[in-house]
Amino acid sequence: MRAGLVQLNVSDDPAENLPETRALVRAAAEGGAGFVLTPEVTNCLSSDRAWQREVLRSEDSDPTLAALRADAAELGIWLLIGSLGLKTQDADGRFANRSFLVAPDGGIAARYDKIHMFDVNVSETEVFRESAGYRPGDRAVVTETPFAKLGLSVCYDLRFPYLYRALAKAGAEVLTVPAAFNHITGAAHWEVLLRARAIETGCYVLAPAQTGTHAARDGRQRKTFGHALAVAPWGEVLSDAGTEPGVSFVEIDRAEVARARARVPSLSHDRPFAGP
Repeated sequence: MRAGLVQLNVSDDPAENLPETRALVRAAAEGGAGFVLTPEVTNCLSSDRAWQREVLRSEDSDPTLAALRADAAELGIWLLIGSLGLKTQDADGRFANRSFLVAPDGGIAARYDKIHMFDVNVSETEVFRESAGYRPGDRAVVTETPFAKLGLSVCYDLRFPYLYRALAKAGAEVLTVPAAFNHITGAAHWEVLLRARAIETGCYVLAPAQTGTHAARDGRQRKTFGHALAVAPWGEVLSDAGTEPGVSFVEIDRAEVARARARVPSLSHDRPFAGP
């Protein structure tokens, strides 16, 4: 299966972002990809909660989700919408950061709500409290496709290896890590963490990404690292998109998963231990 990883530079305006996203999804399909992946917050990247309340929609009325489902059906592709910011019915008004796997008939084959929230102080000027606006999910997701079993995750989940081990032990052969990774932490940790997750699990890791400085109507503009990455089950980097928006391609062969796991069968070597 050929996969196409979409790299985006979205603004905080979902209507403005949608045409470019659809064009790159179509370019990926025209390039031969039967599985196309977009980054985290494909519809809107913003830290302004008031603005998000104005422009975000619920799942059943979100224009980005509706359009991309229609495109997946027209193009006959599997489409991972890395995540969308969506309104929920939560009493505290927090949003969902939700990933969708869309089947070639346009149906939603799986949903995953990001579990780990990016609440960090990267520097004096780079402070994030994702949990103030988004509520965390509480369920890991593995789903079957004709080409591989997929284990779903989003961005900051990457720093929690037990999640990926659980996904692999549940049968995942491809791990998806759509991201809007911070430009500072990305430069330090992005590639090494993605390669580690692949090596630890013997899975392909596919990580479509946001990139660059993201336009915002008010307040601070966010910067993301880019470098959408595909990693093989043995840990080799198969593609690196650099820092420009576009599409990168990689071939997925589940036989390579079996081969890597046969060489180092660490998924079957867990042992109980006491302490600390």
